[in-house]
Amino acid sequence: MSLTLAAATSSRRLVGKGPDSKGFAAKGLVALALLLTLSACETVGAARDPGVAVVDSTDPAATSANITSLGAIIARNPNDAQAYNARGAAYAKAGRFGEAIPDFTKAIELQPDFAAAMTNRALAYRQTNRNDAALADFSHAIAANPSYGPAYLGRGNLERAQGNFDQALADLDQAIRFAPESAEALHARGLIRQRQGNQQAAISDFGAAIDRNPFAAPPYQARGQSYLAIGQYQAAVDDFNAALNVNNRSADAWAGRGFAFEKLGRKTEAMESYQQAQSIDNGNQVARAGLGRLQSGKIL
Repeated sequence: MSLTLAAATSSRRLVGKGPDSKGFAAKGLVALALLLTLSACETVGAARDPGVAVVDSTDPAATSANITSLGAIIARNPNDAQAYNARGAAYAKAGRFGEAIPDFTKAIELQPDFAAAMTNRALAYRQTNRNDAALADFSHAIAANPSYGPAYLGRGNLERAQGNFDQALADLDQAIRFAPESAEALHARGLIRQRQGNQQAAISDFGAAIDRNPFAAPPYQARGQSYLAIGQYQAAVDDFNAALNVNNRSADAWAGRGFAFEKLGRKTEAMESYQQAQSIDNGNQVARAGLGRLQSGKIL
């Protein structure tokens, strides 16, 4: 789930509310809502794309209370696989992966076909750089439930991060088939198409992701990069502006905006954008190169 988990990308919460004891075990819990960090591809510079799920930020006090409540449920129902999966998700949201993984493992021991727990454990493994274990868990989740979209999304993002684009595309196609409203899956597929130079298809995927979640910055930023690649500079400016309206601390979005303005001949706006990028990340190569050109009077 993307993925920064980030991005991405839209924020779906598994344990957003405190649990209640009425029918808790009967509730079907889906995979942990970890955001996917899906940065834009390297169109005008070295954008960072770790491809790793990152934890959705929540109120630490609320998360702690949720963990305590789930612990009480587990104490009363020690064979409740759903409760272990939910507490593992709460630990993961708090960044406590060393505690999350044993809870997911216990959930799987109690319910060997628990695809959501397998997917959650795989995402936690990714956070701890155990990618081989993560890949195995994603595959086991798919074997347990061949129509479980989050497992295809998780495996596709891992394959994408490893450069296995054909396998990643196949998995992301399945993720979109089983979860057609998944902005994360559409964004991830767009990133691969962008990387492969298929900019129009990438733009279509990013647009579909934006339709499903218009309040996430990375799809706008990624689509802006694709517009730069095909010379649609005003459209790129519009998308970088949209990304910055959501997150004005993105050096890559400021740098992309500067590049688009530079190509449009709007040097003042380009200079301001590059300077903003450098104020956030002094090592941003696109901004540094753009400022160098503008200050020396060179023209792209």
